[in-house]
Amino acid sequence: MNSKDILERDRTGEMISINDPEYPKIGVLIEEAQRITSEMNTGYHEPEEIRALFSKLTGKKVDESFGILMPFYTDFGKNISIGKNVFVNHACTFMDRGGITIEDNVLIGPKANLLTINHPIDPAHRRSTVSTPIRICKNVWIGAAATVLGGVTVGENSIISAGAVVTKDVPANVIVGGVPAKIIKKIE
Repeated sequence: MNSKDILERDRTGEMISINDPEYPKIGVLIEEAQRITSEMNTGYHEPEEIRALFSKLTGKKVDESFGILMPFYTDFGKNISIGKNVFVNHACTFMDRGGITIEDNVLIGPKANLLTINHPIDPAHRRSTVSTPIRICKNVWIGAAATVLGGVTVGENSIISAGAVVTKDVPANVIVGGVPAKIIKKIE
């Protein structure tokens, strides 16, 4: 028998079945995230109200320099960490069960997707999930409609081109683009 709590097992990349006896713990947090994001996405809210709601969503106070345009979507919320001077444009999706860390001075374009959850290849386990973290280092710019998949670290000062699909780590000081994303240029 596994002595780790399901939330810890989920964050450390273990396969999680919807039939796991502890799965309701995840379900409760998913429902809470849906309630909070629904409130965030309904009507106009002053920036201070949005920061307060986002802090409630993540369980961590965000800095006053944090900016986000609605709508915003997440499946979980509690595994998002945001640095200072971060801006998230409208219609972004953060699936954060594996953990999303966004360091200082990051810009995230509209409709960007940060997706930490995947499913096993084996059809017998396909409805299970495997979560791996995403780390976005300082001064990164993620372009419109770009997708960053679980297990990826985007190095400091790098740029993810619009529409790119990032499946592997991105070194510092480069521009990547394409599907799958490849290095296009080094930033001098």
